[in-house]
Amino acid sequence: MGEREESRDYGEHGGGAGAGDVELSRVRQLWHLLEPLHAVLYYAPEVTEEAAVLGYATEERWPAYFPYRAAPLGAVGAERVTSAFYSFSPGMVAEHVEPAWKVASPEAVLAARMRGIDRAYRAILGDRVDSPELAEAAALARRAAEAADTAGRPLAAANAELDWPETPHLQLWHAATILREHRGDGHLAALLLAGLDPVESLVSFAAIGAASAERFESRGWSAAQWTAARERLSARGLVDEHGAATEAGRGLRHRVEQDTDRLASAPWRALGPQAMARLADLLGEFWIAVLSSGLLPSETTLGIGKV
Repeated sequence: MGEREESRDYGEHGGGAGAGDVELSRVRQLWHLLEPLHAVLYYAPEVTEEAAVLGYATEERWPAYFPYRAAPLGAVGAERVTSAFYSFSPGMVAEHVEPAWKVASPEAVLAARMRGIDRAYRAILGDRVDSPELAEAAALARRAAEAADTAGRPLAAANAELDWPETPHLQLWHAATILREHRGDGHLAALLLAGLDPVESLVSFAAIGAASAERFESRGWSAAQWTAARERLSARGLVDEHGAATEAGRGLRHRVEQDTDRLASAPWRALGPQAMARLADLLGEFWIAVLSSGLLPSETTLGIGKV
């Protein structure tokens, strides 16, 4: 996939925050810039190779995705992972989590993911892994990540509890991971406040065009479960007979995005506007390098650049 394709989803910075709210717009922009730097974990061949060495199947990404993302929580069961991941069907989580820790321990998985990211970043960024710009970006991102309040945020807390890597490029990835899970934990709170259960959250997001319904099929819900969720949303006046969002449905999803931005803002407020702007400038070349690698899909379930 070419850079233009990836940028259709990962590459646009605008939208989501209220008009004139520069701070929340910057919060969202920094998420857009950092998300691809984290997401390399799930697509880079170097990380996939490390998973294969541990013994995970790699014909598709899910057998490694679940242990890689859940390992900071420890050897937890499917119910706890389902709770933290939210939008995945319980059956899909159980399929991949129940055997995960029999293949490798969480400690081994954490070591493998760091080895894989080290290799992936070196392959994508080349000599820039040792650049002063990357070191400065890593230091700023770390300051934000260390300021993140993890109360009520299980995935952010689990990642924040891990030791910081020594090298700047791995510190940058670790900071991006803490910040994206901090944001994600807050997003679940926003969905709960909006009264959207896991499958309804996907149906309502597809209804506003955040991504195609086919893309959301990757979360493991059956056609019957999807239809039932659409019917529940229709009864609330949030989607029409064709499954498209009504004005009320769009308004609800807009509030979810605003609440998510607001709940994600505390680490960035601690960093301050000047440092936020500097970090955004520094991240640009690394963001472009990741998108230009062609590793990331052209459409994701996050709706970046579309909401």
